[in-house]
Amino acid sequence: MSNLIPLEFKNQRIMTTSVIAESYGTTEKVISNNFNNNKDKYKEGKHYFLLQGEELKEFLQSSNLGIQNPSKVRSLYLWTEKGALLHAKSLNTDKAWEIYDILVETYFRIKENKPQCIEDVLISSLQEMKALRLEINNTKEEVNGLKEENQNIRDLVALSPNQWREDTTKIINKIATKLGGYTHIEVIRKESYKILNSTYGVDVNRRLLNKKKNMALEGCSKSKIAKVNVLDVIAEDKKLIQGYVSIVSKMAIKYGI
Repeated sequence: MSNLIPLEFKNQRIMTTSVIAESYGTTEKVISNNFNNNKDKYKEGKHYFLLQGEELKEFLQSSNLGIQNPSKVRSLYLWTEKGALLHAKSLNTDKAWEIYDILVETYFRIKENKPQCIEDVLISSLQEMKALRLEINNTKEEVNGLKEENQNIRDLVALSPNQWREDTTKIINKIATKLGGYTHIEVIRKESYKILNSTYGVDVNRRLLNKKKNMALEGCSKSKIAKVNVLDVIAEDKKLIQGYVSIVSKMAIKYGI
């Protein structure tokens, strides 16, 4: 059974009369007689194929049936899985049913047992290579993205304390631009001040108000007082400078700058 040479016709796994007879433990004559006596139960194209003429010639040339003098063969019956079932019913022997079950589980399972041709193997390999190449490219892009992100983080962490006002302002402007425009600048600044207040237990707006009052008492001009902002208040406290730089850096990471 394991030595059966796979034969196919019209994309179906088939068996010749001689192979069915040998498998079921009987003779070709018995198989032919069973067929001739029950022809009304067999349907061509469903249970069997009858090859003749040019179709027979082409099949014999493409198949290794081991037939001596194939030119003398005038017709050939090819049996499908359903045809093999009818022959098992006609014989109705334990061996015929046993062999039929084995054939169904092995020989007639064309999808599971059909060997791949070299073209199929090559196509499959090319598809796998293409998928692998795409995966590698995606991984490279992810790695490059991580490198860029890490570099941005390093740049943020390395903000110079000497030019913290310029650096933090640039970052806030970038965040605002990403959110839709410079109209978001004030919102982002308020968010940074709120975090600074809650983190360090201060009120920078109140400190700003007190600073302006002191400047007025000192006789500073209104134009000069009007130019003072929260950053001037932060600039008077080294602890707040460090805290504010850290907060803006974290906000940049949060907003993907």
